[in-house]
Amino acid sequence: MAELSQLVGNRIREFRKMQHLSQEELAEKCGMHRAHIGQLERGEKNASLVSIQSICRGLHITMDELLYGIMADDTAAGRSRVTDQVDQLLKGLDEADQLAIYHMIVEVLKLKS
Repeated sequence: MAELSQLVGNRIREFRKMQHLSQEELAEKCGMHRAHIGQLERGEKNASLVSIQSICRGLHITMDELLYGIMADDTAAGRSRVTDQVDQLLKGLDEADQLAIYHMIVEVLKLKS
């Protein structure tokens, strides 16, 4: 299993890229230096709880969302990383748009049946 710092770094990078942010943009939102974000993403530095909290605020996610799935037992709970990514994409939409996407998914699943 990869080191914990690398796993956390990978998750930070995933959420940052989902939001189409550069390391510099995320660093600015978090009050950090871009090089520090890069070191965290590469697992070169261990993230402190204060850093994780700042990054989560900058990404508009909870610490739970960032850390979910890092430990092997988490993925056994029935949610996948893809489910987390879909949740993140839907989070910024209003209820009407979420409902429209839900209906699209239902129709696609009907076609698969």
